[in-house]
Amino acid sequence: MKMIVLASVIAMLLLGLFGTDASVGGPMGMMMVAVLAVLAAGIHDAASHQRGPLGWIVSIIAAFAGGFAAIILVGNVMMDMIVPMLNLQGSLASSQNPVKYIVFAAMGAITVLGSWAALVLVEQLRQKMMRRTSQG
Repeated sequence: MKMIVLASVIAMLLLGLFGTDASVGGPMGMMMVAVLAVLAAGIHDAASHQRGPLGWIVSIIAAFAGGFAAIILVGNVMMDMIVPMLNLQGSLASSQNPVKYIVFAAMGAITVLGSWAALVLVEQLRQKMMRRTSQG
């Protein structure tokens, strides 16, 4: 999982450095990195725990749900708290402020960590269900 976080952070930073600042291209590139990161987290979890077909589906869905919930929640909080303090002459995306790259790297890490948190929650629920079925 550490390698997935590292790859996501590097991809987001490279996208911030060399990617487009266009109104559609930039966010679409970031979304593609996020989709690939949560997909990798779901596949890694399913493969490392040797899940069956239903387990693969559940792992991938949980990874997507957790990753995108983290993007929405943390992303909005970061933007609402950080951007007003910067006193920018325009948007953060069009500026060359170093905070822009910190935010890109943070979003790469937060996406994978949100997926990981959801996968841990699903694993705990699965363990709880297994204990109940073995007891009764």
